[in-house]
Amino acid sequence: MSETGKGIAAIAGACVIWGLSSIYYKALAHVPPEEVLSHRTLWSFVFFAGVLAVQGRLGALRGLIGSRRVWQVLLAAVMISTNWFFFIYSVQTGRALGASLGYYIFPLVAVLLGVVIFRERLRFGHGVAVVMAALAVAILTWGLGAAPWISLLLATTFGFYGVVKKGLDAGPVASVTAEVTLLLPLAVLWLVGVHAFGWTGITGRNLAVFGDDLRDSLLLAFSGVLTATPLILFSYAARRLGYGLLGLMEYINPTLQFLVASLIFGELVTRWHMIALPIIWVALALYSWVSLRQDRAESSLAARVSTSGTT
Repeated sequence: MSETGKGIAAIAGACVIWGLSSIYYKALAHVPPEEVLSHRTLWSFVFFAGVLAVQGRLGALRGLIGSRRVWQVLLAAVMISTNWFFFIYSVQTGRALGASLGYYIFPLVAVLLGVVIFRERLRFGHGVAVVMAALAVAILTWGLGAAPWISLLLATTFGFYGVVKKGLDAGPVASVTAEVTLLLPLAVLWLVGVHAFGWTGITGRNLAVFGDDLRDSLLLAFSGVLTATPLILFSYAARRLGYGLLGLMEYINPTLQFLVASLIFGELVTRWHMIALPIIWVALALYSWVSLRQDRAESSLAARVSTSGTT
């Protein structure tokens, strides 16, 4: 298999895991989201630290946490943990459809953040796609009588996570390990509070199932593997694929989330969703077409420069 073929297989695998992960977290719907998030953080740390140890790269983790870049790692940790929490919360409370919408919107939010924060030039096609996404959100807000806050929150937190990571010069495994390392004390503190003092979160429930129920204990512990595996696959693919193709393949994730929410969970797809979602799909098609053209143009230019430099 070619390197491109391996990259496509890796990103497809990552997106399938992400897209179907809502089924996994739905199986833990009886466990309060704060408890699920704490276990996800704890076992992600165990898995990622193990990977770094096997690779002999634990020094990279110490270098990140002990450097001036630690504030960037902390900010990234806040963004990704917020994203994880509200994804878990949305699935557990019957809002998985809103979660899928959030990950559809994310690429367009990323374009907007690139313009505002990094002063990137907004291509006409990207600008039209962003406006169409804003129109779709406005339609949903009007039709449903409330803003799709879960969708916007997931798209925005993941967007800002990308902004922080863009300025963080570190490998993906090392940086994510550093993030969960900084979150680990809070996760452990919460789990101690749940088990020893009966703490409850926004749901007002205390379950403390870990160690009492084998099925739930295994599911909670496996959340570390579920979190780490697609990130490693994504990292592998990112080194082998162009940005445009990589972005296009990522739509597998929200598409699977949408199908799971509507067909397996039976969440209601209203007429307002049926109006807004096609607008978002057209916007994403336009975004992808412009990005692929840009990617090919840059690759062609780089090839010409390389050829001229060797003659």
